Amino acid sequence: MVQRVIEGITILFELLVKFVLSVQKGDSHHDNKEDSYGLSWRLAVETNNVRGWKTVPHKCYKHVEKYMSGGQYELDLKLIVDQIIEYASQISVASDGFDAWILDVDDTCISNISYYKAMRFGCEAFDSSKFKAWIMKGMCPANGAVLGLFNKLIERGFKVFFLTGRDQATHLQITAHNLHTQGFIGYQRLILRSGEDKGKSAVRYKSRIRKELEEEGYRIWGNVGDQWSDLQGECLGKRTFKLPNPMYYIS
Repeated sequence: MVQRVIEGITILFELLVKFVLSVQKGDSHHDNKEDSYGLSWRLAVETNNVRGWKTVPHKCYKHVEKYMSGGQYELDLKLIVDQIIEYASQISVASDGFDAWILDVDDTCISNISYYKAMRFGCEAFDSSKFKAWIMKGMCPANGAVLGLFNKLIERGFKVFFLTGRDQATHLQITAHNLHTQGFIGYQRLILRSGEDKGKSAVRYKSRIRKELEEEGYRIWGNVGDQWSDLQGECLGKRTFKLPNPMYYIS
């Protein structure tokens, strides 16, 4: 009798183990499938084949979280910046002071990853009031690779312009302070969106600014941003460089 009970318990235990293993295998297959989809979606975003999206698809959350927090984002950023530095090193800088570069600010020079972590890396809908409150803290850390690029450009004698969609009336001082505390010192000008550009798309607004800079006599050798709208429109410069950002889309 005791032997039969032991055999029965053994059979139940084996069945339980098989069930747990099958569930784990199913979960692993599900996770792999979602990660593969997330990778494909991110590639489509970075190549500008997926446009106008409002939020990151929920099934891409784990993939984007891993990408932004697991080290691959920084590796990708460094590789692109290395290419920019190589290009910039081949330019003969004139003595007239009109060789220029344009750098975007948010998620180019300084990072909002901490903010977007709380927003499930873009899976939650954008909340302008929350983001403005985040900006006013002035706590965005520098993207180290881009800070290194900035310093090399300054050392070479380029005039660096920061061009951002932040609001001039409310964000000028805090943005300048944030950039300064993070080591961005010696730039030519910080340009924010004025009332004149309120309601304009990022493409139209940034095109107007670049055109004005060219009319002042500046030669734009490079234009760096994390959004395609930073790199579209008129007067783009001789080369554009897209930095990765799968967390949000600005048109």
